[in-house]
Amino acid sequence: MSTVAGVMLFPGAGSSSTHSSLIAIEQALSPLPVARYDFPYRLAGKPFPDKAPVLIAAVKSHVRAFAASLGVETSQVVIGGRSMGGRMCSMAIADTDDPLRVAGLVLVSYPLHPPKKPDNLRIEHLPGVTVPTLCVSGTRDTFGTPEELQTAFAVVPGNVTWSWVDNGRHELAKADDDVATRVASWVQAL
Repeated sequence: MSTVAGVMLFPGAGSSSTHSSLIAIEQALSPLPVARYDFPYRLAGKPFPDKAPVLIAAVKSHVRAFAASLGVETSQVVIGGRSMGGRMCSMAIADTDDPLRVAGLVLVSYPLHPPKKPDNLRIEHLPGVTVPTLCVSGTRDTFGTPEELQTAFAVVPGNVTWSWVDNGRHELAKADDDVATRVASWVQAL
């Protein structure tokens, strides 16, 4: 039986907490408490994300508030999200000054590098990700191929579980229920 008390999800840069994939994950995890959160720039109506330190601070603040609302420590909460949202969660966990202690990390379509820029890797923090991690990505994601992702995540000391959506691109269109089922199964097994 899982010791996870709740799950908090964050959206990608171009979407909100009402993204269909996040709603599908929430429904698949029911009755486990799930919170979906919009970053400050989205709430302010800005089209572009804030810098990483602002986004990471928002992750920490909202995960801590969510855990408190459940009456548990953050170490009983799984966090994650789509693309940038998941990346910011991974950076909050790996923060050397004030790491966010959580039960697990869910990365849906991790943005390893910008499309067509495979040398611009977003990996500096990965050695600090020490929690169990689920990575769900499409096999045709232009932000990172399966080979690129597995090579980059080899430095992660925590247990990494890979789940590939065959022929899926970065947005994983029409795969919401499939992705949600994969996430729910992984969380319930923690």
